[in-house]
Amino acid sequence: MNNTLLEVSGVSVSFDGFKAINSLSIQIAEPELRAIIGPNGAGKTTFMDIITGKTKPDEGVVIWGERNISLLGMSEADIANAGIGRKFQKPTVFEAQTVRQNLAMALKNPRGPLAVLLHRKTPGNAARIEAIAEEIGLSDSLPRIAGELSHGQKQWLEIGMLLAQEPRLLLVDEPAAGMTVEEREKTTDILKRAAQTRAVVVVEHDMEFVRRLGCKVTVLHEGSVLAEGSLDHVTSNPTVIEVYLGRGHA
Repeated sequence: MNNTLLEVSGVSVSFDGFKAINSLSIQIAEPELRAIIGPNGAGKTTFMDIITGKTKPDEGVVIWGERNISLLGMSEADIANAGIGRKFQKPTVFEAQTVRQNLAMALKNPRGPLAVLLHRKTPGNAARIEAIAEEIGLSDSLPRIAGELSHGQKQWLEIGMLLAQEPRLLLVDEPAAGMTVEEREKTTDILKRAAQTRAVVVVEHDMEFVRRLGCKVTVLHEGSVLAEGSLDHVTSNPTVIEVYLGRGHA
C-alpha cells in the first residue's frame, strides 16, 4: 500500500540567479518521522517555504494526499487548512493568555470567527485540550500565563497549538535551539509520539537531537538530496562528511 502523503518532485527555485532548490525530490509517508539536515544554505528553509506556499518554485510538482492535489497555486491559508502545520524556530504563543486559552484558540473547530470570540466551553473541547496538554507535558501548566513559561515550555505549547489544528503533516524548524538537555529529550519524545499518527518533518542542526529521534534522515546540499537513510548511514557517507560534518555542523 502506498502511504505517501507528500511528494516533492523535480522542484527548483532561484533567487537572483542563485539556485536555492535544485531539482529536489522528496517523499514523505504517513505516518512518518523524518529529519532534514544539511549545511547553511542547503535549502532546508526554502523546502519548507515551498510546501507551505510561502515560496513558489520555478519548476516541479508538489503533490498532497490521497487525491493527489497539487499544492502549487494554493494560498498559504488553503495549504494550512488542507492539513499542513508549520512551527518556526521562535515560538509565537499568546503571552498574556493562559496555556489553556492558547490551546482553546488553536482548536480545529468548523465554526466562524464569531463562535471563536464567544468560545463556548464544550466537554469535547475541554477533553481535547486536556489530551493535548498531556501529550506536550503541560497538564500541570494549563492555568499558567504563557508568558511565564520557560523557552522549552513555550516551544511545547506551540507544538500543542499546531496539534490542536489536527495537521496530517507537521513541519518543525530547529526545535532544539536554546533548550536545556532535559528539554531537548522531552521534545524528542513529544515529536516521536506525534509522528505515530501523522507525518512530522524536523529540520535540525543538533546531531545528538537527530540521533535521539531515531528516524530516517535526508541530507540536503545545494538544494538537492545528497543522501538519505539512517543517521549512521548518511554520516558515514564520504560526501556528507566532506560537505557537512567536516565543517563542524556549520
